[in-house]
Amino acid sequence: GYLGPRIWVNLRIKGNQQALTHGLPDARDLMVVCVEAGLTVDAAMQRVGQELGLAHPAIAREFGIAHMETRVGLTRTDALKNIGVRTGCAPLQSLAAMLVQADRFGTSIAQALRVFSDTLRVNRQMAAEEMASKASVKISFPLVLFIFPSTFIVLCGPVIIELMNSSL
Repeated sequence: GYLGPRIWVNLRIKGNQQALTHGLPDARDLMVVCVEAGLTVDAAMQRVGQELGLAHPAIAREFGIAHMETRVGLTRTDALKNIGVRTGCAPLQSLAAMLVQADRFGTSIAQALRVFSDTLRVNRQMAAEEMASKASVKISFPLVLFIFPSTFIVLCGPVIIELMNSSL
């Protein structure tokens, strides 16, 4: 009973971080479109939060909270930093850091988002390749334990029966 709530909370945190990670590519692409259409970063975050409310409610909630924080009086920099701190999700923390740096140095936010998208896309592809290379190792144990013995019995069973019935 003592460890149950902690385990439950940790599972909920991991599930929320995974939902944020899965929703981030769509939010990123929609944010690029909004910024290129002429919206400010605050308006783009509000619009992304509204549009993705049904498909990705976790990312919509976080963008909505950040927008409300800016409306209350927090600076955009603090609101973006709060997203990273509040979620603990590494891709979202790097998005917030990138937006803060782009705002501080005056670079094009659309271009920065595009470069960030390419970087995350490459990282996601490398993670998928890593998981694929681990799959062969993970499947070898069930293969040896379950499939190989049954195949051995099917292939060698008739030969063993014939040898037992022969006069040798």
